[in-house]
Amino acid sequence: MAVPAPAKAVRALEATAAALVLLWCVHFRGGLALNSPTNKGLIFNVHPVLMLIGLIILGSEAIMSYKTLPWNRGTNKIVHLVLHAVALFLGSFGVYAAFKFHNESGIDNLYSLHSWVGLGAILLYGLQWVSGFATFFFPGASPTLRRAVLPYHARAGLVAYVLALLAAELGFLEKITFLQAGAAGVGRYSSEALMVNFTAIVVSLLGASVVLYVTAPGQQNEHILGYSAVHKP
Repeated sequence: MAVPAPAKAVRALEATAAALVLLWCVHFRGGLALNSPTNKGLIFNVHPVLMLIGLIILGSEAIMSYKTLPWNRGTNKIVHLVLHAVALFLGSFGVYAAFKFHNESGIDNLYSLHSWVGLGAILLYGLQWVSGFATFFFPGASPTLRRAVLPYHARAGLVAYVLALLAAELGFLEKITFLQAGAAGVGRYSSEALMVNFTAIVVSLLGASVVLYVTAPGQQNEHILGYSAVHKP
């Protein structure tokens, strides 16, 4: 099974977003570290990298898996489950890195809209994974209940994904605003500021492409393409 053209476009955007956020955190912000006695910013840098790779890039792949993978429904379901699990783990670790940075830097936690939306996204993502595991994998609900739950599972998954995208956009805005106003003195039209803005645009295009792709009507059976269930009344 050839990879559909929309999925190729999504993967190009994923690669671009990952490269840009790594370039920002490594080249402009000095690298990544889980412990740093002198430069706490290195601890923070772990946060955007893991959140982007986890909830957004791996999340995108998990959402698209029913349309892009060539295997049977059972195998695709396992891949979908595992990708979301890894995304949730990386996202949770990214949240931990943000809290660690704040605590070691003497910064208050959970005061910004970015943190509120981000926490809501990771909590909904976790609830979605647990409920999906229990309903569709183990112990598994009856076929009738699975069919009834599927449209809501698909919608809730897309809501969690969109919340993660929103949190990312707010995070880019918040961080570059702090850098411009603080001691770092990042210029408004500096290469770093422009690159962060461009990264945010790429992430927006990535998210929009994924949502449009997975909700587009297809020829395959709705039980294979789970997200086509959002079209059901």
